[in-house]
Amino acid sequence: MNVIFTCGGTGGHINPAIAVANIWKERYPDSNILFIGAKDRMEEELVPKAGYQLHTIPASGMSRDFSWEGIKHNFRAAAQVLEAVKSCKKVIREFKADVVVGTGGYASFAALYAASCLGVPTCVHESNAMPGLTTRMIAKRADRVLVCFPESVQHYKNAKKVEVVGMPVRREFIYTKKEDARKALGLDARPLVVSAFGSQGAKAMNEAVLGMFPLEKEAGYPFQHIHATGSYGWEWMPERVGETGVPTDGSCGITMQEYIYNMPEVMAAADVIISRAGASSCNEIAASGTPCILIPSPNVTDNHQEKNARALEKEGAAEVILEKDCTPEYLMARVTALLRDEDRSKAMAAALRKMCVLDSAERLCDIIKTLANK
Repeated sequence: MNVIFTCGGTGGHINPAIAVANIWKERYPDSNILFIGAKDRMEEELVPKAGYQLHTIPASGMSRDFSWEGIKHNFRAAAQVLEAVKSCKKVIREFKADVVVGTGGYASFAALYAASCLGVPTCVHESNAMPGLTTRMIAKRADRVLVCFPESVQHYKNAKKVEVVGMPVRREFIYTKKEDARKALGLDARPLVVSAFGSQGAKAMNEAVLGMFPLEKEAGYPFQHIHATGSYGWEWMPERVGETGVPTDGSCGITMQEYIYNMPEVMAAADVIISRAGASSCNEIAASGTPCILIPSPNVTDNHQEKNARALEKEGAAEVILEKDCTPEYLMARVTALLRDEDRSKAMAAALRKMCVLDSAERLCDIIKTLANK
């Protein structure tokens, strides 16, 4: 069988597709897998690193700005979509795809639309409670629409083809042992705090962590700290941290890097993770059972990150801080309090595990197999 996965733009779209592809390859080692993603985006790094072939197409998002510049951008984006659909049709024919699976991102619309035009079975997975633009545009043409939350079904007109499957995560998030992870990372006896705010990074949150580093120094480095700046943060944050005199080479326990490629291992080793509240991040945290402080982005459609975070908070699985309240001093105080409260940390870890759909990737593979058999 020949399966195409299409995704792109952020790790939240790419990593779930890789998780499913890994299970699929394990089940059907003789099958062929191809990824279709956007040019000059994160998938160009993550997909080949995972061992899969990637075909890229030009893709950009639609602007919600109704100015002349916004209108011109949308005309260019529409022209790109037409060219991308044409390119995807050619790839799908040559690859002889049996099914095309989309997990979000602008590139996935072109591939899913092209597949539906060619009569190739399709399914789209929506990670957020509210459907994103790509899902809304393709839902009518897709054979199956897969969602994470039961309450999401109401947002689709044809509920019969919608199925709740949870969020696929790589098995490493579920099964990596804390002791093994800490040993592999060379950690000392101090607790580990991990902070990461998406593949691109969030300036406000990088600023908060920047202010937190000197506080850690003043406290005598009571915990180890691994921070991922994201691609944008990496352009300015190392210089700013250097001005504070806080070493980030690991010598005092603080390590700063652009992106954490071994996140399952790092998350398993962590005692607290500070994160945004995208659906993928929330589910990876839940799968690992890592106590967390979630700071939802205020700059997303329908405020879906706060909805995700509040859902975990309601079950006792997370502590939520709004970005407007997240000063370095307050963040340091909440991290310290959580590290000291062993009972709360254990209860939070148990609640996280309970919320995660551990076999989500396997469920997707079952659905893909059914579609491919058509």
